[in-house]
Amino acid sequence: METGGELSNAVALSIEQGQTKGRENHKYGLTSAHTTDHDSWQQVGLLLVTSFNCGWILSFSNLMLVPLGWTWGIICLFVVGLYSAYANWLLAAFHFIDGRRFIRYRDLMGFLFGKEMYYITWVSQYLTLLLGNMGFILLGGKALKEINSEFSDSPLRLQYFIIITGAAYFIFALVIPTLSAMRSWLGVSTILTFTYIAILLLELVHDGKYSKSIDYEIPGSKVGKVFNAFGAISAIIVCNTSGLLLEIQSTLRKPAVKNMRKALYVQYTVGLIFYYGVSIVGYWAYGSTASVYLPEELSGPKWAKVVINSGVILQSIVSQHMFVAPIHETLDTRFLRLNESINSKENIKRRFLLRALFFAFNTFVTAAFPFMGDFVNLLGSFTLIPITFIFPSLIFIKVKGKTARLEKKKMTSYAHIPDTRPKGC
Repeated sequence: METGGELSNAVALSIEQGQTKGRENHKYGLTSAHTTDHDSWQQVGLLLVTSFNCGWILSFSNLMLVPLGWTWGIICLFVVGLYSAYANWLLAAFHFIDGRRFIRYRDLMGFLFGKEMYYITWVSQYLTLLLGNMGFILLGGKALKEINSEFSDSPLRLQYFIIITGAAYFIFALVIPTLSAMRSWLGVSTILTFTYIAILLLELVHDGKYSKSIDYEIPGSKVGKVFNAFGAISAIIVCNTSGLLLEIQSTLRKPAVKNMRKALYVQYTVGLIFYYGVSIVGYWAYGSTASVYLPEELSGPKWAKVVINSGVILQSIVSQHMFVAPIHETLDTRFLRLNESINSKENIKRRFLLRALFFAFNTFVTAAFPFMGDFVNLLGSFTLIPITFIFPSLIFIKVKGKTARLEKKKMTSYAHIPDTRPKGC
């Protein structure tokens, strides 16, 4: 078998020919402190649906459709959603290449393109996850503040609620250390998700139905509209992809490629209907005045706002864990004792310290820069675009190009074999 990123045979994609359960391959980065080969595709599909239908969908009307309007907004939703689904479907096949398994995005890029791309992918992905986690902390703080404002004429500053949210996320990450360990919490997350979405949709339809005038004119100057449009496209990318498909796929039982694609089908059908649906109905109800956080606009009863915001904060505790799990996995693999259980006394101490340092840093940065829309646009513009659109294309070209060259060499070698067939055959 060749090294240095070369593929050793004409079958570049070797589905399910990689590691068997329980084996480790230190050279190709398969050693992990977290569980692999454990989950069903139904569990991962439910994880994707609930995680992408987190409280961020309450911002999408403002971030995605207000800057684009009806025509370009719907076109971009369809095109970006379709391409994101295809890119992830394609990337799932590269979990196994040439009999080797890749459970981390950066390891795959490093194997195919060398050390430089390993570090570029590492920085891009981890910047995405860090910003995403900060956004979740900000989202939870915003939901708590909205609850507080319903019961107080002088609500506390947002920073106090950001700190409370960061502490809640820390406790959950400490108790539920891996993606596979989230299994028992997915049912709770599903109930919370569809409860607050159902109430929100009812309130949005009520407000839109009885609104006297709704303005759908795209706001801003000509230059401002252009920049806002690019920000909206970035937000659409954010709502469709995570940049950690291989890490999620590593938790699946074999056949991992087929099972990952089944989970993706669930996300881009059932899941997409809801987070696109809330975005479209929210824009329909409020037009260009749609708030960056929809519950601020609701004219319904107090209890509805409280239930929606309570569902958002509780559900975000579960869903945010998916988007930050690769960082936990990297830290755990590096600093925990791999020859002991992840819940051993020593590993719990180390995990406590790792999680505490991580969430303390993220919570501090979030409290210092509490701008929800900017987090989403920055996340999509500079990190998810290369991970979603550029890197999978590079992988496809590299793998298929190598396959084509090997096939060509093989056919050329056959051309030198003399034809020994009888004449007339």
